[in-house]
Amino acid sequence: MTDTIDVAACVLGAGPVGATLAATLAAAGLPTAVVDRQPLPPMELQDFDGRAYAIALTSKRLLEAAGVWDRLPVPPCPILDIRVADGRPGERASGLSLHFRAEEVGPEPFGFMVEARNLRVALNARLPLLPNLRVFAPAEAASVERRAEGATVRLRSGETIRARLVVAAEGRDSPTRREAGIRAAVLDYRQIGMVGAFAHERPHRNVALEQFLPNGPFAQLPLSGPGNFGTSALPHASAYVWTDRTAVGRRMLALPDAEFGRELRRRLGDHLGEIRPIGRRWSYPLSAMNVSRWADTRLALVGDAAHGVHPIAGQGLNLGFRDVAALAEGVIEAWNGGGDPGAPAVLARYQARRRPDTLLMLSGMHALERLFGNDFAPVRVARRLGIAAVDRIPALKRAFARQAMGLGPGVTGLLAGQGLHRPT
Repeated sequence: MTDTIDVAACVLGAGPVGATLAATLAAAGLPTAVVDRQPLPPMELQDFDGRAYAIALTSKRLLEAAGVWDRLPVPPCPILDIRVADGRPGERASGLSLHFRAEEVGPEPFGFMVEARNLRVALNARLPLLPNLRVFAPAEAASVERRAEGATVRLRSGETIRARLVVAAEGRDSPTRREAGIRAAVLDYRQIGMVGAFAHERPHRNVALEQFLPNGPFAQLPLSGPGNFGTSALPHASAYVWTDRTAVGRRMLALPDAEFGRELRRRLGDHLGEIRPIGRRWSYPLSAMNVSRWADTRLALVGDAAHGVHPIAGQGLNLGFRDVAALAEGVIEAWNGGGDPGAPAVLARYQARRRPDTLLMLSGMHALERLFGNDFAPVRVARRLGIAAVDRIPALKRAFARQAMGLGPGVTGLLAGQGLHRPT
């Protein structure tokens, strides 16, 4: 094939961030293309595999604007409470804890737990319905040429895409970022993040747990149910995000299900009763990443191509969705005003908007990891007292709760639920 198409933006990568950006731009009336090496339907993974995303309230609003949220095949599980505690494996968590309640902040939940496969199903259902979107998957870019006057993406299958803007949404190892000469500074935490799910006896009551342990945080996150998991004795389910030292994590991952479940319960506690791991176990090395710049000639970085943070607060995907909102708003505004969506000024405003927020999140997550990632007795006592103190200061507690929902200072536009601005 030797087809040539002209678009406002070509998104490289159709993962959750790239596909959401493509859907958002196309829904706003911009001619858009998205390219991914993998065919989209197999990404849906028909069977439950244990992975799930914590979607902040502001990210939910973005997905609504993109027309994705209403296509989730299973209702997401709202997070109504978050309990934060300090502890040690096999011991009862400290009674000096911090309990956030969404009702103390407003009428909406902190966020929602969405299974990874359900988000993929929703994205796959949405993309074909957008007349302004061309999806190339499976497809691979043979070359990406970016010049001041425009960009050209040539696919190995023969098609050519001429674009005003190219967006790299290819993940941490983005080849487009490397080809642009954009440096990435990486901090290795020497930890493994383990992700999966477990069935349990007692209901979770929409409460998420963040347990700070000496080797890293352990989170339990409620999933939709009951009745979809386990057996009649274990009808409920939660996801876990378990961080541990690399050597310990590898030992844990090698355990049979029964022993792995016992180790989960040592960190979780007994409040959910009997538990049993379900689905696959996923793991990945943990590191923080920061790029030297977010843009280049006719190029913008989004999601994991632009940043990486410790999963201590589960904000990685939500940071990517904030990139989507900021870039989409700038590009849509330029297009609707008759301007150039890939102009240097548009990209400079995008970087200026996203860099401070991301640096704040990077430094904040790093500081939390250092504060809670040790078992030095005086520090342990001090942080437990600090957690208890925050629980008794309503204004500070509310500020932390709003941050968890993504409602930080200056939230406007798509993240504030204002919807898409289309040309009249």
